[in-house]
Amino acid sequence: MGEDTHSTASSSPPSVNRISVYQALGGGPVAEILLWKRRSIAAFLLASSTTLWIIFEFAGYNPLSFVANVFLLLVVILFFWAKSASLLNRPLPPLPDLEVSDEFISNAAEAACVWVNHVLAVARDCTIGRDVILLLKVNLVLWVVSYIGSLFSFLTLVYIGVVVSFTIPVMYDKYQDLVDEKLNVAHKVIQKQYRKIDDCILSKISGPVNKDKKTQ
Repeated sequence: MGEDTHSTASSSPPSVNRISVYQALGGGPVAEILLWKRRSIAAFLLASSTTLWIIFEFAGYNPLSFVANVFLLLVVILFFWAKSASLLNRPLPPLPDLEVSDEFISNAAEAACVWVNHVLAVARDCTIGRDVILLLKVNLVLWVVSYIGSLFSFLTLVYIGVVVSFTIPVMYDKYQDLVDEKLNVAHKVIQKQYRKIDDCILSKISGPVNKDKKTQ
């Protein structure tokens, strides 16, 4: 009996402590919205984004004019609401005290500083550090971004990002095991091809250097 339990335990795959999608997204209200745990809010945001994208892209409305007109209409409505409330002895519009805290500004500045320093470090490694592999990676990423940017407008790219944010996390959360299995296979193939390209580039770079040493 003990041997059977031992063999069964040894044949079963080891448990892997994986981070859930909910935890990866921060585990807060944003994660709940992106995973459609708050369906009403998620549906409202997706419908609002779709409506704004249609207004700006197909109706030809200017985003700056749209924002200005919305604020103008809001200010006029609140003004007459406040005037009528004072004349009819009714409560004023429930406007909260909107202000940005110093903690929020400092946290945003620290996060921006980390990203800016990372970009500057990569730029330094590409130029002064003469990292050829990193230079090729950066050029490939910039080329892909430039190519995608030539196909779509900025607003369309933002809308695509919104749609992806509301679809990919919830789909990955539902089929995480299957997607991880396919990604592992793809990662091994990409690593193999990357090693071949890396060896080819290094051999071409080291070739002229060795020839120079032999002639000297």
